[in-house]
Amino acid sequence: MPRRSSRPALHPSRQVLALAVSLCALAALLLAMSVSLRGARSPVVAALASQLTTPAWSVLLVGLVLGVVGYALRPRQPGAPRRVEPEWYPRSTDFVRSSVMVAPTEAAPERRAPATQWSAQVFDDIEWRRFEALCAELFAQAGFEARTQSHGADGGVDIWLHSRHAEGPAMVVQCKHWHGKAVGVKEVRELLGVMASHRLARGTYATTSTFTAEALRFARENRIHTLDGQGLLALIGQRTPAQQQALLASAYEGEYWRPTCASCGQKMVSRTARKGDRDFWGCADFPRCRATLPMRA
Repeated sequence: MPRRSSRPALHPSRQVLALAVSLCALAALLLAMSVSLRGARSPVVAALASQLTTPAWSVLLVGLVLGVVGYALRPRQPGAPRRVEPEWYPRSTDFVRSSVMVAPTEAAPERRAPATQWSAQVFDDIEWRRFEALCAELFAQAGFEARTQSHGADGGVDIWLHSRHAEGPAMVVQCKHWHGKAVGVKEVRELLGVMASHRLARGTYATTSTFTAEALRFARENRIHTLDGQGLLALIGQRTPAQQQALLASAYEGEYWRPTCASCGQKMVSRTARKGDRDFWGCADFPRCRATLPMRA
């Protein structure tokens, strides 16, 4: 059985350079022979010396070309970490330029301590996915089996409430975690469309914000129960102290303050905007996912 060599294989560039050196050495030898034999008395030897000149220069030219190729193919030395050029992150209707490194160091935004009792602060502290879980737990305490179907932070969240004594959903709840923006009739009409497509007579719209007068009127005319921030606090206040603490624990579970990406479901990270702009939330899976959210003060 042939014995294998223990020497590591040479890089292709080194092999090419070694061949180039050999050819150049051969060309130098041929040129030296041609010069030394030109003064010979024998006409045959002199003629042979003159014939060596052309192949010698050809071999030298091939050696030089291979030397250039081998130098170009040499392995690169590791350098400094590569910096990603600034990217454009969409944020609502404007754009914010980010100067994030390949592995950015995230500065966690300052936040206040969690609330120990139920108040409007809880809705301000939590992100939209925690609000969804809170609403599902709230209706589960009323005896329903709550099944969620997320449509993203702006698309709302449908919670299908199933009765233990009937087949199919009994009611659908849509959640909207908004700050400072009232839910309009357009959003409530979308819930009515979901109810009609599933032949449901009842629906509930829950939001941390408020409803416009037109949205409230439309909801009353179509048997849609509305729960704004104050209505949710009043409903939670009707629960037992133990149930209220369970809801509070559900709201502040995990990284409750860090928003969830509506596109891919991952937790977002804070991004540093260009000078003069406010920092914002960006998906941790950037650049594959470029979803962003504005960072509230």
